[in-house]
Amino acid sequence: MPSSTSPDQGDDLETCILRFSDLDLKYTSLINPSSSLKAELDGITKKKYSFAKKKAFALFVKTKEVPTKRSFECKEKLWKCCQQLFTDQTSIHRHVATQHTDEIYHQTASILKQLAVTSSASKSLSSADEKNPLKECLPHSHEVSAWLPDISCFNPDELISGQGNEEGEVLLYYCYRDLEDPQWICAWQTALCQHLHLTGKIRIATEGINGTVGGSKLATRLYVEVMLSFPLFKDDLCKDDFKTSKGGAHCFPELRVGVFEEIVPMGISPKKISYKKPGIHLSPSEFHKEVEKFLSQANQEQSDTILLDCRNFYESKIGRFQGCLAPDIRKFSYFPSYVDKNLELFREKRVLMYCTGGIRCERGSAYLKAKGVCKAVFQLKGGIHKYLEEFPDGFYKGKLFVFDERYALSYNSDVVSECSYCGAQWDQYKLCSTLQCRQLVLTCPACQGQGFTACCVTCQDKGSRKASGPMQDSFKEECECTARRLRIPRELSRHMQRPVSPEPGPDAAEDGPVLA
Repeated sequence: MPSSTSPDQGDDLETCILRFSDLDLKYTSLINPSSSLKAELDGITKKKYSFAKKKAFALFVKTKEVPTKRSFECKEKLWKCCQQLFTDQTSIHRHVATQHTDEIYHQTASILKQLAVTSSASKSLSSADEKNPLKECLPHSHEVSAWLPDISCFNPDELISGQGNEEGEVLLYYCYRDLEDPQWICAWQTALCQHLHLTGKIRIATEGINGTVGGSKLATRLYVEVMLSFPLFKDDLCKDDFKTSKGGAHCFPELRVGVFEEIVPMGISPKKISYKKPGIHLSPSEFHKEVEKFLSQANQEQSDTILLDCRNFYESKIGRFQGCLAPDIRKFSYFPSYVDKNLELFREKRVLMYCTGGIRCERGSAYLKAKGVCKAVFQLKGGIHKYLEEFPDGFYKGKLFVFDERYALSYNSDVVSECSYCGAQWDQYKLCSTLQCRQLVLTCPACQGQGFTACCVTCQDKGSRKASGPMQDSFKEECECTARRLRIPRELSRHMQRPVSPEPGPDAAEDGPVLA
């Protein structure tokens, strides 16, 4: 979203001339740090801050670059941001500087943190240089271009043919491993995806990488090959770690690559809860047997096992494992608070956790384990994605929610959700018809035909008034469906709680990968 932060034209610190390979623009107010932050900056830090600010701006602009069909033959560049196409550097720079100050600010803060970590650990890093796989394998070239695949033998149309038809696919993957220079990885991933005409979302942090990308099958195949051969990931990733589904570049509005503190936003620093202490991984077949054993028990309420869905409520609403406990939470960052509030529920229990692709369970299980109340914590390796590949008619019923413009994948014919208005079976999400509202709504064709296309009565009325009245730039979201939901629910008892009755859903982009 465009930032409303006002520029600070009077501060020399906020005026700089950016000199990068694709950046040559004098512009003020690239970001607007608080006065307290400025007061703390000494001379050295100011230099680091200026460097970080320039780098953040350059990286952000780079992520908005889109290749043209003739980009293989010429150096013409285009940029796409906020659904607008920019044909020259000055216009995209001006747009970013005025509309994305918050993003640049947070990216700058991330770079500064990384610089601080690098500085404090410089001695130990220098002594370990010879053991650093990146430096071992990149002794002569640290250039991003050196790690892009050769596509000269392919017709350019082969790389982009999957955009808009069934020939393409979407990749979902993650890799937890320590990364010393996430900014370099960010630049490389941006260049790699542009090189292959891939769109999607990629989150990078010092703890690893989390990505969902779409494009032609040739492009995704080349992407996987590069990832599996890259020095930093070749020992941690295997082909089976990439989950595939029908789709393409059209499933995402653009390419977004960024550096964050976490590769999936749980809201707790990786330094406090590390991916290195997760639950016990179970293969889909092992997990299937555990669920089968759990469901075969005569009295599941007295069982020592809990089947826990780690996803958000709008995900589990349209598809879930039978007999699961599906927390009524809106974001994964609420999961730790949910565990804390319902800790007695997990005492002396065997917990079987699952999520879409497995990434949320990695640190989610680590958090639950750290509480020290469970008998054991297990997680489904590869998530629901891999389970459904092996057991499409297994114990998972309904659709699999995904964070892109497809909204859901179907592996079986079961419908487990209802229309929010009439109660008829329905599981196909649409965005609320009221502009500026990003809530998801389940409304069947019959109700849509009657004009019921908003997430709630308040939004429906607001949309009608806005359509007939003067247009406003924006308005604050005040949906009934958001206001009446408890942020952190407390389960009523220890036995399995069914997911709540269908209600209009929330923002589809809240936990979307990635810039899950």
